[in-house]
Amino acid sequence: MGKLAKRVDEHVGERIRERRTMMGLTQENLASALNISYQQVQKYETGANRVSAGRLYEIAKRLDVDMSYFFDGLEPTSSAGPMEHGGRNRSTIELVRNFSDISDPAIRSAVSGLIKSLAGRPRKRKIAA
Repeated sequence: MGKLAKRVDEHVGERIRERRTMMGLTQENLASALNISYQQVQKYETGANRVSAGRLYEIAKRLDVDMSYFFDGLEPTSSAGPMEHGGRNRSTIELVRNFSDISDPAIRSAVSGLIKSLAGRPRKRKIAA
């Protein structure tokens, strides 16, 4: 598990604990309402076990909060930008797949130059040694 995922699990667990105690519930009370063991609640709260989306939804209902409550205060480490290969449209994905199948480096270079030219980007010229 990555560091970010672990940090998110711990943050969600802390928020579960905060809300549970705010409502005056014990781990046993919450566990009983969710039909799980208090040890499982304890593991969720410490971040030792990851809370599934379905279980988090149940917890939110039992603790009378929106799902977003568990993520409030979680600082993002970086913003996700667009996919490098322009994966938002089918034609781009098909172009990349087909381009990858071209085995001749000279043809790949020519096709790449053509695409750059059509896109309006200047082609980098190789300097002869």
